Amino acid sequence: MAKLKHSPEWMIDRVKEYLDEKDSCRGIARQNNIPHKDLRFWVLKYQIHGASAFYVKKGNTSYSVDFKIKCIKEVLAGKASIFETAAKYNISSVSVLRLWIKKYNANIELKDYNPKREVYMASARRKTTKDERLEIVQYCIEHENDYKNTAVKFDVSYNQIYTWVKKYNMRGEDALVDRRGHHKSDEEVDEAERLRRENLRLKQQLKEKDMTVELLKKVTEFERM
Repeated sequence: MAKLKHSPEWMIDRVKEYLDEKDSCRGIARQNNIPHKDLRFWVLKYQIHGASAFYVKKGNTSYSVDFKIKCIKEVLAGKASIFETAAKYNISSVSVLRLWIKKYNANIELKDYNPKREVYMASARRKTTKDERLEIVQYCIEHENDYKNTAVKFDVSYNQIYTWVKKYNMRGEDALVDRRGHHKSDEEVDEAERLRRENLRLKQQLKEKDMTVELLKKVTEFERM
């Protein structure tokens, strides 16, 4: 399932429940249907930075190569866990740091990241096939629904990926077929749409009937002349 987005206030409340010892980390996570590792990360961020860590800054955070390598080496040297490092430097998510480490270990060049607003704002960036959409969706899910970095990696928009993942989770691979221009049959639509179509058909039939009556009147008048 795709992750639900929670408000900063909601996340802070869950953290405080844990810190006030109302239940265990796993217990609170289970009650609120969230991964316990997410709650663990929120607690660490709150303990280090306070409530301000949960409020999104205007624009997106920029990460330099030097900063990425600093964080990576801290984890690989065993100075801190990946969760502790991500929380310490207030990185947006653990999956982001995990992706940097994966690239570093694979000798893939790390680059300065300057967030692009169009990743979020663009309604579309390029055309994709069903197979491409499936690959993108599976990559996004495997990387903890990291829509932003998936959008950058595959050169598609944030909104596209979010929509594809939602459709995939609800109806599977078939939901990724591009049906633009495809007119659904009456059997493929819901009851409301079927009633709307039937209403339009009846109106059209009445209109055609009225036109026929008017035509017959005119023919009759013409024959009487």
